[in-house]
Amino acid sequence: MAAPPVVDLPFIDEGLAADIASGLDSVEKLLRSAADSEDAFVAEASRHLILAGGKRFRAMIVLLASHFGDASAPGVVPGAVVIELTHLATLYHDDVMDEARVRRGSPSANARWDNTVAILTGDYLFAQASEILADLGPELVRIQAQTFSRLVRGQIRETIGPRPGVDAVTHYIEVLADKTGSLIATSGRFGAMLSGAPEDVAARLTSACEAIGVAWQLGDDLLDVASSAGESGKTPGTDLKEGIRTLPVLYVLESTAPEDARLRELLSGPVAEEDIDEAVALLRANPAMVRARAELMSWVERARTDLAALPDIPAREALLALCTYVADRSG
Repeated sequence: MAAPPVVDLPFIDEGLAADIASGLDSVEKLLRSAADSEDAFVAEASRHLILAGGKRFRAMIVLLASHFGDASAPGVVPGAVVIELTHLATLYHDDVMDEARVRRGSPSANARWDNTVAILTGDYLFAQASEILADLGPELVRIQAQTFSRLVRGQIRETIGPRPGVDAVTHYIEVLADKTGSLIATSGRFGAMLSGAPEDVAARLTSACEAIGVAWQLGDDLLDVASSAGESGKTPGTDLKEGIRTLPVLYVLESTAPEDARLRELLSGPVAEEDIDEAVALLRANPAMVRARAELMSWVERARTDLAALPDIPAREALLALCTYVADRSG
């Protein structure tokens, strides 16, 4: 029943690997129970994305972080479920905003039912997460509220775009930190706090996990351009066709180099289907890709620096392996 980690981390320590697998199994059981309801339709809608799969990446981060304290502490698995429920709730809302038709290989909730059902289902999962969280203590409730605030702020800022006078690249990185980095950061923080790890360890895990989250999203920017369909799971240039201004695109648009004129023209809005091959080829060869890769690596190095200061245990090595994976997956 348990979902595998998002990546096949090289768990050198067999004991850690077994603990993570067992923990993810417990998370999966509680996650499905938390999404249940006496109302059959609410239960079906709430379990829709859970049953569609997913890697439980954030839950895995909670479990790994808990090994810097007592990983068997009773609040660790519920804390991981809170994080996953929060993440799932945002997916229901994101699909409505993006008018997405597919999620995890299945029809999105808004496509299967309608936008109202999808939004209310997301709200229901937020409520279920809050009920579990209430038993974990007021400090974690406060942290979750702050995290939720950042998630919403990031979505709003992405929607309205950078305000006049604000650098577009700076704005973009801040949006990534809020929309993606914040919940992954809280995953590390919850795991540390609920296991009783020292405060300085919790702080470093929080910082490292946020950096990993930002780097992961920057990797997606590169994969949209540089990978084949088989490697990334989506057609190259999907973001370009949707007019999404990822980091390499922003770098091109701020360029004044004459040789970038044609690419700037193509990237000024959604790229037409007949122009997508040209746009992808030009962007792949553009220095913007090297710059974006350097930005990704700067976030990976931030994470590694924080992790290097943590106790030398198998969980730290697994997190360092995750950094290497994030760095390598985009080439």
